[in-house]
Amino acid sequence: MGAAHPVEAGLRPAYAAVRGQVVLVAVLVALAAVGWWWAIEQMRGMDDGPWTGLGTFGWFTTVWVVMMAAMMFPSVAPTVALYSRMSRGRWTPVAFVTGYLATWTAAGVVAFVMGVIAGRITPRPLWDDAGRLLTGATLLLAAAYELTPLKRACLAKCRSPLGLLLGSWRDGWAGALRMGVRNGAWCVGCCWALMASLFALGVMSPVWMAVVAVLITVEKILPWRRTATYGVALTLLVLGVLVLAAPQTVPGLNVPTPGLMPMALPH
Repeated sequence: MGAAHPVEAGLRPAYAAVRGQVVLVAVLVALAAVGWWWAIEQMRGMDDGPWTGLGTFGWFTTVWVVMMAAMMFPSVAPTVALYSRMSRGRWTPVAFVTGYLATWTAAGVVAFVMGVIAGRITPRPLWDDAGRLLTGATLLLAAAYELTPLKRACLAKCRSPLGLLLGSWRDGWAGALRMGVRNGAWCVGCCWALMASLFALGVMSPVWMAVVAVLITVEKILPWRRTATYGVALTLLVLGVLVLAAPQTVPGLNVPTPGLMPMALPH
């Protein structure tokens, strides 16, 4: 028998695990749906367009964790299903998911701190001056990152969960938590530029939250890796060019009125 294509070999065990762990996958999807509902309710009226303010630390962290559950659970469900099938503990998948979310929570804290520091170093830019350039440049940077070796390496780990799990296997709850943290770290490496794009377009926008979530899911679970990667890169490139050239033509973009970009605060 000929060797299977690496992508197919990486995805096939996860797809098989999904079929064998229907209930677990359904729970993760249901939690994602609840997260979407809660996040949309919390973000109602909060979208002030590109670089929307993050509010207080506690409020942002809470919303961020729920956002990550809503956006990431569908794409990480095959990995969790595969882990559940391989592990001996009935509830260790809970620890695995907790570790995964802990990594994304840490990433959110870093993003918040960077936002606070940037706000103290320099005032919020005018949209019709540096603001639009910063937004467009962020999207173009994200598009370029899609084609880098680091992106390919991180995405390969996310798309080949069997090798990732076998290479970092630890037994017990502590081991599951550690493995979830490690899986989350590869996911952050894979998706940080897409998350930066979300901040650039409006982190409190359900529309852009949905767009980024779809791009992440497409990259991670579709079998056509190159098509998915180049498709995501092209999408970001087009958005970046449109923001720089004609932001009013971008569907769903809340373009600030000329002058200082407003800062949204929690209700």
